Amino acid sequence: MSARTLYLMRHGAPVLTGRMLGRTDCEVTPEGIAACRAQAEGFAVAHVIASDLQRASCCAEAIAADLDLSPRIDARWRELDFGVWDGLESGTIAADALGRFWSDPDANPPPGGERWSALVARIGAAIEDLPSEPALIVTHGGAMRAALHVLCGFSQPQLWAFDLPYASVLALRFWDQPSRSGQIMGLWP
Repeated sequence: MSARTLYLMRHGAPVLTGRMLGRTDCEVTPEGIAACRAQAEGFAVAHVIASDLQRASCCAEAIAADLDLSPRIDARWRELDFGVWDGLESGTIAADALGRFWSDPDANPPPGGERWSALVARIGAAIEDLPSEPALIVTHGGAMRAALHVLCGFSQPQLWAFDLPYASVLALRFWDQPSRSGQIMGLWP
Protein backbone atom coordinates (compact mmCIF):
# COMPACT_ATOMS: atom_id res chain seq x y z
CA MET A 1 0.00 0.00 0.00
CA SER A 2 1.42 3.35 -0.97
CA ALA A 3 0.33 6.89 -0.34
CA ARG A 4 -0.82 9.08 -3.21
CA THR A 5 -0.19 12.81 -3.43
CA LEU A 6 -2.77 15.18 -4.81
CA TYR A 7 -2.62 18.94 -5.16
CA LEU A 8 -5.95 20.72 -5.48
CA MET A 9 -5.67 24.28 -6.80
CA ARG A 10 -8.47 26.77 -7.08
CA HIS A 11 -8.42 28.57 -10.42
CA GLY A 12 -7.10 32.10 -10.73
CA ALA A 13 -9.25 35.20 -10.35
CA PRO A 14 -11.97 35.31 -13.02
CA VAL A 15 -12.98 38.43 -14.90
CA LEU A 16 -16.37 38.20 -13.16
CA THR A 17 -16.21 38.36 -9.36
CA GLY A 18 -18.78 38.56 -6.58
CA ARG A 19 -21.06 36.19 -8.45
CA MET A 20 -22.37 32.68 -8.12
CA LEU A 21 -20.03 31.21 -10.72
CA GLY A 22 -20.89 27.58 -11.13
CA ARG A 23 -21.32 26.54 -14.74
CA THR A 24 -20.90 30.10 -15.99
CA ASP A 25 -17.86 29.89 -18.24
CA CYS A 26 -15.96 33.15 -17.93
CA GLU A 27 -12.36 34.01 -18.61
CA VAL A 28 -9.63 34.15 -16.01
CA THR A 29 -7.53 37.31 -15.65
CA PRO A 30 -3.89 37.29 -16.74
CA GLU A 31 -3.00 38.00 -13.11
CA GLY A 32 -5.05 34.95 -12.09
CA ILE A 33 -3.10 32.73 -14.48
CA ALA A 34 0.20 34.17 -13.22
CA ALA A 35 -0.80 33.52 -9.59
CA CYS A 36 -1.58 29.87 -10.37
CA ARG A 37 1.68 29.43 -12.24
CA ALA A 38 3.59 30.88 -9.29
CA GLN A 39 1.82 28.54 -6.85
CA ALA A 40 2.70 25.47 -8.93
CA GLU A 41 6.37 26.36 -9.20
CA GLY A 42 8.45 23.44 -7.99
CA PHE A 43 5.60 20.92 -7.90
CA ALA A 44 6.77 17.42 -8.81
CA VAL A 45 3.65 16.12 -10.54
CA ALA A 46 3.18 13.68 -13.38
CA HIS A 47 -0.31 14.89 -14.31
CA VAL A 48 -2.17 18.18 -14.59
CA ILE A 49 -5.95 17.77 -14.68
CA ALA A 50 -8.54 20.54 -14.87
CA SER A 51 -12.20 21.37 -14.97
CA ASP A 52 -13.38 22.12 -18.49
CA LEU A 53 -14.43 25.64 -17.53
CA GLN A 54 -11.94 28.14 -18.92
CA ARG A 55 -11.19 29.84 -15.61
CA ALA A 56 -9.63 26.51 -14.56
CA SER A 57 -8.51 25.04 -17.89
CA CYS A 58 -6.56 28.15 -18.96
CA CYS A 59 -4.63 28.09 -15.68
CA ALA A 60 -3.97 24.35 -16.09
CA GLU A 61 -2.72 24.84 -19.64
CA ALA A 62 -0.21 27.48 -18.49
CA ILE A 63 0.99 25.32 -15.57
CA ALA A 64 1.25 22.20 -17.74
CA ALA A 65 3.32 24.11 -20.30
CA ASP A 66 5.67 25.21 -17.51
CA LEU A 67 6.02 21.55 -16.44
CA ASP A 68 6.33 20.24 -20.00
CA LEU A 69 3.12 18.23 -19.58
CA SER A 70 -0.17 18.07 -21.45
CA PRO A 71 -3.20 18.90 -19.32
CA ARG A 72 -6.16 16.52 -19.16
CA ILE A 73 -9.59 18.14 -19.08
CA ASP A 74 -12.24 16.43 -16.95
CA ALA A 75 -15.69 18.04 -16.67
CA ARG A 76 -16.35 16.19 -13.40
CA TRP A 77 -14.08 18.73 -11.68
CA ARG A 78 -16.55 21.56 -12.49
CA GLU A 79 -18.03 23.77 -9.81
CA LEU A 80 -21.48 23.11 -8.34
CA ASP A 81 -24.23 24.05 -10.79
CA PHE A 82 -26.06 27.04 -9.28
CA GLY A 83 -29.03 26.69 -11.64
CA VAL A 84 -30.96 29.93 -12.14
CA TRP A 85 -28.58 31.67 -9.72
CA ASP A 86 -25.60 30.92 -11.93
CA GLY A 87 -23.80 34.11 -12.91
CA LEU A 88 -25.84 36.30 -10.56
CA GLU A 89 -24.35 38.57 -7.92
CA SER A 90 -25.14 37.04 -4.54
CA GLY A 91 -26.74 40.32 -3.38
CA THR A 92 -29.45 39.94 -6.04
CA ILE A 93 -30.61 36.56 -4.70
CA ALA A 94 -33.28 36.47 -1.97
CA ALA A 95 -31.35 36.41 1.32
CA ASP A 96 -33.58 33.75 2.92
CA ALA A 97 -33.19 31.37 -0.05
CA LEU A 98 -29.43 31.92 -0.15
CA GLY A 99 -29.23 31.38 3.62
CA ARG A 100 -31.09 28.08 3.36
CA PHE A 101 -28.73 26.98 0.61
CA TRP A 102 -25.59 27.81 2.63
CA SER A 103 -27.05 26.08 5.71
CA ASP A 104 -27.90 22.88 3.87
CA PRO A 105 -27.01 22.82 0.15
CA ASP A 106 -28.29 19.28 -0.26
CA ALA A 107 -31.77 19.93 1.09
CA ASN A 108 -31.95 23.43 -0.43
CA PRO A 109 -30.18 23.44 -3.80
CA PRO A 110 -30.46 26.52 -6.00
CA PRO A 111 -33.57 26.46 -8.21
CA GLY A 112 -32.73 24.23 -11.16
CA GLY A 113 -29.27 23.61 -9.70
CA GLU A 114 -27.24 20.73 -8.38
CA ARG A 115 -27.48 19.18 -4.94
CA TRP A 116 -24.37 19.01 -2.77
CA SER A 117 -24.58 15.19 -2.75
CA ALA A 118 -24.46 15.17 -6.57
CA LEU A 119 -21.28 17.26 -6.51
CA VAL A 120 -19.75 14.91 -3.91
CA ALA A 121 -20.64 11.86 -6.03
CA ARG A 122 -19.19 13.47 -9.16
CA ILE A 123 -15.93 14.41 -7.41
CA GLY A 124 -15.73 11.00 -5.74
CA ALA A 125 -15.91 9.32 -9.14
CA ALA A 126 -13.20 11.66 -10.50
CA ILE A 127 -10.96 10.84 -7.53
CA GLU A 128 -11.41 7.10 -8.13
CA ASP A 129 -10.12 7.60 -11.68
CA LEU A 130 -7.00 9.54 -10.69
CA PRO A 131 -3.65 8.13 -11.75
CA SER A 132 -1.41 6.73 -9.01
CA GLU A 133 1.36 9.28 -9.72
CA PRO A 134 1.25 12.75 -8.10
CA ALA A 135 -1.31 14.99 -9.77
CA LEU A 136 -2.32 18.64 -9.75
CA ILE A 137 -6.03 19.33 -10.23
CA VAL A 138 -7.01 22.89 -11.18
CA THR A 139 -10.62 23.21 -10.14
CA HIS A 140 -13.11 25.28 -8.12
CA GLY A 141 -13.81 26.01 -4.46
CA GLY A 142 -16.88 23.76 -4.24
CA ALA A 143 -15.10 20.87 -5.92
CA MET A 144 -12.15 21.25 -3.54
CA ARG A 145 -14.53 21.11 -0.56
CA ALA A 146 -16.23 18.04 -2.02
CA ALA A 147 -12.81 16.36 -2.41
CA LEU A 148 -12.04 17.12 1.25
CA HIS A 149 -15.32 15.48 2.18
CA VAL A 150 -14.56 12.38 0.09
CA LEU A 151 -10.92 12.00 1.13
CA CYS A 152 -10.89 13.31 4.71
CA GLY A 153 -14.47 12.90 5.89
CA PHE A 154 -15.15 16.54 6.75
CA SER A 155 -18.84 17.30 7.14
CA GLN A 156 -20.47 19.87 4.89
CA PRO A 157 -20.71 22.50 7.69
CA GLN A 158 -17.01 21.99 8.54
CA LEU A 159 -16.04 22.58 4.92
CA TRP A 160 -17.32 26.17 4.93
CA ALA A 161 -14.56 26.95 7.47
CA PHE A 162 -11.92 26.46 4.76
CA ASP A 163 -10.98 29.75 3.15
CA LEU A 164 -10.03 28.93 -0.43
CA PRO A 165 -9.03 32.14 -2.22
CA TYR A 166 -8.22 32.18 -5.91
CA ALA A 167 -4.98 30.28 -6.72
CA SER A 168 -4.89 28.61 -3.28
CA VAL A 169 -3.59 25.05 -3.05
CA LEU A 170 -4.45 22.09 -0.85
CA ALA A 171 -1.81 19.36 -0.70
CA LEU A 172 -3.30 15.99 0.22
CA ARG A 173 -1.84 12.57 0.81
CA PHE A 174 -4.24 9.65 0.80
CA TRP A 175 -4.41 5.88 0.63
CA ASP A 176 -6.75 3.80 -1.47
CA GLN A 177 -7.75 1.55 1.41
CA PRO A 178 -10.89 2.69 3.25
CA SER A 179 -9.28 2.00 6.65
CA ARG A 180 -6.84 4.89 6.07
CA SER A 181 -8.24 8.34 5.57
CA GLY A 182 -6.62 11.22 3.78
CA GLN A 183 -4.63 13.81 5.59
CA ILE A 184 -4.06 17.42 4.73
CA MET A 185 -0.38 18.08 4.23
CA GLY A 186 -0.69 21.81 3.79
CA LEU A 187 -2.74 24.75 2.60
CA TRP A 188 -1.23 27.88 1.22
CA PRO A 189 -2.78 30.88 -0.50
